[in-house]
Amino acid sequence: MQSLSQLFFQYTGVQPAQVEQLSASGSNRRYFRLTAEGHSLIGVQGTSAEENAAFLYMADHFHKKSLNVPKVVARSEDGMLYLQEDLGNTLLFDFIAEGRKTGVFCEPEKEMLRKTMRALARFQVVAAEDFNYNHCYPQPEFNLRSISWDLNYFKYCFLKATGLDFQEDRLETDFERLAFILLKHRMNAFMYRDFQSRNVMIKDGEPYFIDFQGGRRGPIYYDVASFLWQAKANFHQDLRNELIEIYLDELQKYMQIDREEFYETLRHFVLFRTLQVLGAYGFRGYFEKKPHFLQSIPFAIENLRQLLKSCSDDYPYLIEVLHNMTEMKQFKEISVRKPLVVRVYSFSYKKGIPADESGNGGGFVFDCRAVNNPGKYERYKYITGLEEPVIKFLENDGEIFPFLDAAYSLVDASVKRYIDRGFRNLMVSFGCTGGQHRSVYSAEKMAHHINDKYGVEVQLIHREQNIETTLPAKEVENK
Repeated sequence: MQSLSQLFFQYTGVQPAQVEQLSASGSNRRYFRLTAEGHSLIGVQGTSAEENAAFLYMADHFHKKSLNVPKVVARSEDGMLYLQEDLGNTLLFDFIAEGRKTGVFCEPEKEMLRKTMRALARFQVVAAEDFNYNHCYPQPEFNLRSISWDLNYFKYCFLKATGLDFQEDRLETDFERLAFILLKHRMNAFMYRDFQSRNVMIKDGEPYFIDFQGGRRGPIYYDVASFLWQAKANFHQDLRNELIEIYLDELQKYMQIDREEFYETLRHFVLFRTLQVLGAYGFRGYFEKKPHFLQSIPFAIENLRQLLKSCSDDYPYLIEVLHNMTEMKQFKEISVRKPLVVRVYSFSYKKGIPADESGNGGGFVFDCRAVNNPGKYERYKYITGLEEPVIKFLENDGEIFPFLDAAYSLVDASVKRYIDRGFRNLMVSFGCTGGQHRSVYSAEKMAHHINDKYGVEVQLIHREQNIETTLPAKEVENK
């Protein structure tokens, strides 16, 4: 069989200096980066001739339509190998990594998401122009058979694997109701089917679409649900709504849209896509033992919990089963990684170091007592480090600045690592003699420093003053 190296040589005229295998999460296809001086291409080795043929037809068609997809530059005679344009290394999934971890997306992340939703609307319509759906694999369109496959995928690969007892006949009745509603919305659009941030790459500041070989004719709602309710995306509802509106504004350029009807229909596709995803996670995780899919299950379950809060009674038994499933012990004990919250205290050493309510054993404790104390002067005895005279005293004296700079350096390193590792709690305490002047000033400065620099929620507690303030999570340019 022809090798990727031979194909590379035929196309470039030189042998590849390096062949690097790339990781693939859920696919059985194998990906390689082949490089030589002045050349870098992605080689793909497929396992299904029909799936490869579908991809190659789609890639050529989409490229002719000037859609952002990788250009296929060479293919083997049997179609099992091909070389395509190298789009680099930046997946959208990685580009928005900080937002996914914290749930707070900075402006560059949000702008890339906006671009992606606009590109999706255009893709669904333009890709469908003159498209021959007979080249699709395994189905040419979103139909009753493909819906039944996905619902059974969920039932047999996930639901039954949980051990939950349910009445299969009643469940099938609701499956039929769901299929009926989904099939009411047939349209001539290209349905990507697996449209999610791992299948979008960023090149020159623009989104490019990859791994579209499972696409077919279908309703536009499916891809919107797939992208915005992706298990690990961690999009809050306000951001989802903003992105849907941007998508609809773009789609309006190509077709008439009833926005109220769109939202009403979308919720059925969100439920369906969530079940399909759980089926895939069950098969790839429980049966094939692939870690990526096992790790994604808690996020999908949390998505489902939120979805069930607003589900109507269209599918009463299905909703009952899903409620029972999400309340099972194995899922209740799994917590989805939530954003970091930092608690900053001021306190008096006379009354002891503050207890850590998170149960993690406390964090940083900084002793302010070496800093010149305004409390020894009568005019400052009855005011605190929140008030201008004390602030001026400390700042004019100057000893507080190197003290805080050292504290910032230590705490910054931990906040960065805690965000990266998904930790949920950090405690920072400043103590002085009375918990009134130096510790209050320092805690205020630290709280605003962390909130401004990293955008995480900070709970500020001046214990001896009985004052508590929360600085909410916010968007920042650089975390």
